[in-house]
Amino acid sequence: MSVYTVKEVAKLSGISVRALHHYDEIGLLKPAYVGGNGYRYYGRDELLRLQQILFHRELGFPLEEIRQVLDAPEFDRIAALRSHRQRLTEQIGRHRELVRTLDATLAALEGETDMNDKAMYQGFSPEKQAEHEAWLVARLGEGVRRPIADAKARVKGWSAADFDRHLAEVESIEATLAQALTSGLPANSPDVGRLIRRLHDWIGRGWNQPPGRKSFIGMAKIYQEHPDFRARYEARAAGLTDYIAKAIDAFAERELA
Repeated sequence: MSVYTVKEVAKLSGISVRALHHYDEIGLLKPAYVGGNGYRYYGRDELLRLQQILFHRELGFPLEEIRQVLDAPEFDRIAALRSHRQRLTEQIGRHRELVRTLDATLAALEGETDMNDKAMYQGFSPEKQAEHEAWLVARLGEGVRRPIADAKARVKGWSAADFDRHLAEVESIEATLAQALTSGLPANSPDVGRLIRRLHDWIGRGWNQPPGRKSFIGMAKIYQEHPDFRARYEARAAGLTDYIAKAIDAFAERELA
């Protein structure tokens, strides 16, 4: 049976050593054993449990609830995987629309494109629509209602293959940023700057032009403040949300001034 150190598990999974230590401390993910050298070692069962933890984090479960679910006597790993697959399959189409809608809305609010009222809500359930509207008003003030209401559309249509490539690219960028964080690279380092340039270019392809300095810094703040973004990044590595925001700020100050 293959065994892995905590650093090797961090590299495999894209989450931080610090997060793995925390999972051990709270009883969420214990190592298979601790060696005489004090190192934690993880086997296949632990890797599969970590996968379940990450799946549940993606679905918005807090850590304590995840622990209770996984420790329940009736927990069935195969049934859980099938359930996760079904839920994710159902969400893929809506998430593709949400990415397009978010990009178009940000561009419209910056005056960089127009967007029609119907396009503004593609991909949202009525409940999510109300939730995101309320969040934007709380975050940006009542003045945001007018640009949302008055925005008119020019959203370039993409094929499913276009969306798949677009989403695969940002997945790669985020995973590499998580590795940079866990490796201890400073947020303002040249290597991280190159990753942020890739993110900047990726956003530009969604908007049909790269975001300016103000827009890019504004997006970093949204990443920090919106619970959906924070949950996504923290599931990859503890502290990744603020790390990306610092890296964007450094890049914008250096490259977009």
